[in-house]
Amino acid sequence: MDLPSRLPNQSSQLYGSNLCHMLNDLTPEKDGNINVNMEDDVIRGATVVKDGEITFPPPPISVSAAPAAPKAEMPAPEPEKKKSGMGLVITMVVAAVFLFWLGRVAPADFMQNFTVFVLSCFVGYMVIWNVTPALHTPLMSVTNAISSVIIIGALLQVGSSSTIIMWLALISIFIASINIGGGFAVTQRMLQMFRKDD
Repeated sequence: MDLPSRLPNQSSQLYGSNLCHMLNDLTPEKDGNINVNMEDDVIRGATVVKDGEITFPPPPISVSAAPAAPKAEMPAPEPEKKKSGMGLVITMVVAAVFLFWLGRVAPADFMQNFTVFVLSCFVGYMVIWNVTPALHTPLMSVTNAISSVIIIGALLQVGSSSTIIMWLALISIFIASINIGGGFAVTQRMLQMFRKDD
């Protein structure tokens, strides 16, 4: 920190600030005319001679001995009401009934995909929840790169007989490649910030 070399600058700034405030008190009208107000405790304490008379030392500053006004008592906080677990139980029962009904009326393919979706949401939530907030950015960047697994679909469509589909697939591969490369590059740069230099 090299504090000794910084002390002169700091003390000069403090001294200059005090002089500036003193000059502001001496010229209350801001017209350049000095008014030595001996009723002002600051000016009176800094004055040594006035009108040929020695005014130092200054008289002690009078301090009011009146007792401080009593602080208004803060009302006691009301105790928090404990939440019953019935709300959670009812929510889970309603969700279970809805899923059972959905399983009876929906096709098998839909239920399979819906199950994968629900499990993905649960796993993703638990992964993010248990990660230190400082690592959220690198985690999201690498997740962004991994999410570009959709590039596989574009690779499968490159060999399509339709020219439009082929060009759209090539554009998708290009964009997904940027996403993958950028995601891993950002992750590496962020992780470098948490590594100690040897």
